[in-house]
Amino acid sequence: MNASRAATEGAKDVENAAEDVAEHPIFENIARGGFVMSGLVHILIGWISLRLALPGGSSQNADQSGALQTISSVPGGNILLWIGGLAMALLVLWYLAEAWFGAKWEQDAKKKATHVVKTHGKAAVYGALSFTALRFAAGGSSDSGESTSELTAGLMGNPGGRILIVVVGLVVLGIGGYHVFKGASRGFEDDIRPPEDGNIGRVVLVTGMIGYIAKGIALIGVGVLFGWAAIAADPDKATGMDGALKAMTDLPAGTIALGVIGVGLALYGIYAIARSRYQPM
Repeated sequence: MNASRAATEGAKDVENAAEDVAEHPIFENIARGGFVMSGLVHILIGWISLRLALPGGSSQNADQSGALQTISSVPGGNILLWIGGLAMALLVLWYLAEAWFGAKWEQDAKKKATHVVKTHGKAAVYGALSFTALRFAAGGSSDSGESTSELTAGLMGNPGGRILIVVVGLVVLGIGGYHVFKGASRGFEDDIRPPEDGNIGRVVLVTGMIGYIAKGIALIGVGVLFGWAAIAADPDKATGMDGALKAMTDLPAGTIALGVIGVGLALYGIYAIARSRYQPM
């Protein structure tokens, strides 16, 4: 009994220590830098998308790999990638802690499950971006479109793989639709607490609405490409966000739509930077 009680008390001490670390101002302030890095990446994706929409286009990928490659190519870019990548890694740890402690104090089972799923989803997104940023900082490289095609090809070679790809596509479509809804309904206002009066509040509102809708449309395009790849049994059609945005240029008035999406993604980046200051943590 004494050993069991000591183990229980030891576990509680570790949990309390972890909660103290997650709530420490230094930890939180560094983690907020992850929002800044994410914002910078989205601004660059938006800029690359705008260049794709202009005559002459662009040879860069309109996705996170293209944005990170742009950062790494400027003086001091690798240092920024190290700082941003590590900040996002801490943001991942903060979200994991938030998932655990938030669920611990939530009494409603449905709300608890929703909180855990959403928070782990955010941790996964920032974790992937952190890993890619640190990989670029270390001198490596990555092509998101090729990686997506290779993953799709691997799944397609297995029994039931095409069905799984369709499921992945539907999940991405759902996430994209959620982003559009969150922007249109201003649901993002629950995540951020800017000053109620003045220009800052208006900037957050406008960038959040347009940014979420634009990112949602881009993700819907990614989901459609997954479905197309499964139906056509062609993994090369699943090329991630870069492929989805470039595919818009083949549509009627597609370059105009791509330009609008590019502006929206850049505005989402500005909103993400605002989160670094005004999101409660």
